[in-house]
Amino acid sequence: MVLTLPTSSSLTRKRPLPITADGHAHQGAKQLHWLARQLERALPTHHFLLTFTVPEAVRAFLRAHPKPGYDALFAASAWAIRRAAARPRYKLGNRCGFFGVLHTWGHTLQYHPHVHYVVPGGALDSEDGRWHPSSEAFFLPVRLLSRLFRLRLRAEIERAGLLDRCPPEVWKVDWVVHCQPVGAAQHAIAYLARYVFKVAISDARMVGFDQDTVRFRYTRPDSARPRTMTVTPTEFLRRFLQHVLPAGFMKVRHFGFLSPSSRTPIEEVKARVELAHGFIVPPAAKVEVPAPKPFACPHCGARMRCVRVLPAPKRVGVVTVSEQGGAAPALPAGP
Repeated sequence: MVLTLPTSSSLTRKRPLPITADGHAHQGAKQLHWLARQLERALPTHHFLLTFTVPEAVRAFLRAHPKPGYDALFAASAWAIRRAAARPRYKLGNRCGFFGVLHTWGHTLQYHPHVHYVVPGGALDSEDGRWHPSSEAFFLPVRLLSRLFRLRLRAEIERAGLLDRCPPEVWKVDWVVHCQPVGAAQHAIAYLARYVFKVAISDARMVGFDQDTVRFRYTRPDSARPRTMTVTPTEFLRRFLQHVLPAGFMKVRHFGFLSPSSRTPIEEVKARVELAHGFIVPPAAKVEVPAPKPFACPHCGARMRCVRVLPAPKRVGVVTVSEQGGAAPALPAGP
């Protein structure tokens, strides 16, 4: 099976109000490389897509304290999955492996932080060393995951010394966790790959702008019909900037035997999964990764070549010229 994802080759400089930087024009290739790496490590079994969300009052806390808040969001949700899977009544195991992606925006750039997890349908047991699969339609009860998630997130926020920043009534209401069977891993991974390298809104959704308004396209969750939203420039910037992550924050995290620090090789886990399924497993999916396109001069279209690197106190600027001798703007060498 071969998966292909749309690349960003359709990006042009003619679109109004470009949001992404020039370097983001090559994010399509990075997205495909990331997808290929994840599929290489995917287990040959059925998977689930788990989504952990928080109430509105907790969203306000996360917006005000993004670094400790997002760390707590990852820690609490991952703990809930491991804790629930280890319960004997579900006959799984105490060694899960999964990865999650933080997503913060909705269709109209509203603030909606949540974490998506791709979880194999089963777990390893440290006592017998075997893979214990779940059913293809049910992994873990969402009400149990919700209670564990709420309990642990409160503990993580208290540990950070920020519990007084959350209203106490939020810990007494029901929280929402979704668990959806997705079959083979490639479907869920391909879905999440779109969010790993994306920003909150793409250039293609921008309709236009003037001194008083900014217009962009969106769709409602229950409809595929495109709509146009008009907001003030200040409101657009407010919506967009609230999705900028803290510097150095890792929005993709791996846990359990899928963690880079796991002592169990992923090939050994795959072998145990195949053994548990009687070696009747689906074929591995592959991704077609296109060769990277060379940098081209925006004026004459000729291929760019590096002439020299200019040293600077804080950063390095690269001077480039086209192979046909056309003029090309030089990148700034820094302050």
